[in-house]
Amino acid sequence: MSDAPYELYYWPTIQGRGEFIRLALEEAGAPYIDVAREPKGMARMMELLEGARAQREPFAPPFLKSGDLVIAQTATILAYLGPRHGLVPDDEASRLGAQQLQLTIADLIGEAHDTHHPIAGRLYYEDQKREAKRRSIDFVKTRLPKYLGYFERVLDANGGTYLVGDALSYVDLSAFQVLVGLDYAFPHAMARLAAKIPLLLRLRGEVAAQPRIAAYLTSARRIPFNQQGIFRRYPELDLPAPRRASPSRRAGSRSAPKRGAPSRRPRR
Repeated sequence: MSDAPYELYYWPTIQGRGEFIRLALEEAGAPYIDVAREPKGMARMMELLEGARAQREPFAPPFLKSGDLVIAQTATILAYLGPRHGLVPDDEASRLGAQQLQLTIADLIGEAHDTHHPIAGRLYYEDQKREAKRRSIDFVKTRLPKYLGYFERVLDANGGTYLVGDALSYVDLSAFQVLVGLDYAFPHAMARLAAKIPLLLRLRGEVAAQPRIAAYLTSARRIPFNQQGIFRRYPELDLPAPRRASPSRRAGSRSAPKRGAPSRRPRR
């Protein structure tokens, strides 16, 4: 394995799809350069995208340069980094399973992005607000519970601690990023789902507590969520806030019927 740092090429002001790769590199303790965040880095990235044509030129960021190798697509990059840095089990079945889960995560984040840009990425959100509202209703009520329910079942079937194998993998890191992103974009919808995904929420805490990840999350290298990335906070696209139970209901008590009030006829 070369000692030269990896070169990650991604947009310099957003987490986006590049963040899944950053998390893996940070947890691995692997040296890397976030090229577009360096002086003249955007020019370097655009030169690779628009300049001399390579045999396997990247379609779009993120892409990773490892020696002479240039790898594009988030799931492919992670499938490359995982075995090199102990972020995936050694057996073929587990590695294929990890890639399967990562591609499902890619489907989820694609749908999350389309909640605010359902018509076209080149249009402003304000140009497609009506369509975004319709798309978001289906996402938070149907698609989000389906995706998170699936990952909860996978986690449970694997023992409840990790999604693949018996140690932290790049899929766990990606699941963490999805959960914190969804919490930012749809806090009310996520609050309504919390009771149904206890294992995923525990995994989120486990990942955040990893020493290298914890250090990264509080560093300047971690770009804050904002209104240009995949996960964007538009309150009108979220569900209403969950209602809080009254003290009597939380205690499990019922109000006594009023004196003299007729009793309700039992159903037959």
